[in-house]
Amino acid sequence: MAPVPRPRREVSAWRPRISGVVEVFHARFTEYAYPMHVHDAWTLLIVDDGAVRYDLDRHAHGTPDDAVTLLPPHVPHNGAAATSAGFRKRVVYLDATHLPDDLIGPAVDAPDLRDPLLRRRVGQLHTALTRPGEEWEADSRLTLIGERLRAHLAARPVVEAAADPVLARRLRELLDENVVDGLALDAAAALLHAHPAHLVRAFSRAYGIAPHQYLMSRRVGRARRLLLDGHAPGEVAALTGFYDQAHLTRHFGKLVGVPPGRYRAGVPNDRSAGLT
Repeated sequence: MAPVPRPRREVSAWRPRISGVVEVFHARFTEYAYPMHVHDAWTLLIVDDGAVRYDLDRHAHGTPDDAVTLLPPHVPHNGAAATSAGFRKRVVYLDATHLPDDLIGPAVDAPDLRDPLLRRRVGQLHTALTRPGEEWEADSRLTLIGERLRAHLAARPVVEAAADPVLARRLRELLDENVVDGLALDAAAALLHAHPAHLVRAFSRAYGIAPHQYLMSRRVGRARRLLLDGHAPGEVAALTGFYDQAHLTRHFGKLVGVPPGRYRAGVPNDRSAGLT
C-alpha cells in the first residue's frame, strides 16, 4: 500500500526595515484551511502556484494567478486551497502608511485586482525584500504599488506625474552626498518636501533610471576604483555602502559582467607594464 503523502506546510516570515511593512510572509500549503479571522493590517497577496478560495464579508472569492488580492484590515475572512495540489503565496502586511482606513469599503467590494503591472511590481517588491541591503529598491517599489492600489480603490486612473527636472537634480545631489551611508526614501522625501512617489517618478523620468539603480551604480563605480587600488572585495563592500560582500557581488556582477574577485584578479601586478 502506497504511503499517504503528508500535508506540506512551509513558511518563512520576517519584518524588514521598510516603513509601513508590518510583516512579510511566504508560504506553501497543502490540505490546510484558514478559519475565519482578521488582521489589523492590510494583506497584499499574490499566489504563485495553485489557487486560494476565500470568503470576505460573507462573499466568496478566488485568487486568479494573474491578479493581486488586497484584503482590508478588521474584516473577517478565511482561506483554503482551491485544489488538492495546494498553493504557494507571498504576502506583505501593510499599515495605514500606504493605505488609509477610508479605503476599506472599496477593498471589501473588489479585493481581487487584475492589473499585470501591479502584479509584476508586487513580485519585484518581494524579490527586493528577500535581499539584505535593498531597502531603497523595496521602498521605491512599495511607494509606486501603494499609489496604484489607491488609484484602483478610488476608481480613478493612475496619472503620470509631470516632469520635474529640478526635483530630480536635487535628489541626485542628495544621493551623491550619501553614496556610502545611504538615505531612506522617506528621509529624502522629507528633505525635499515631495511625496515619495513623485520623487521616484521625477528622477526616473529625468535620468531614465530609478533612484535605487543610480545609487547602486555609484557604489559599484567606487568599488571598481578600490579594487583597482588593491583592496579585497570584503573590505570594498564595507567601504562602499553594501550590506556585505554577497550584496556587492550581486550588483557588481550585474553591472560589470564579472564578480569583484575576478575583476581584481585581472589587475596587472606591475601597473607600469606596457608603458613607455
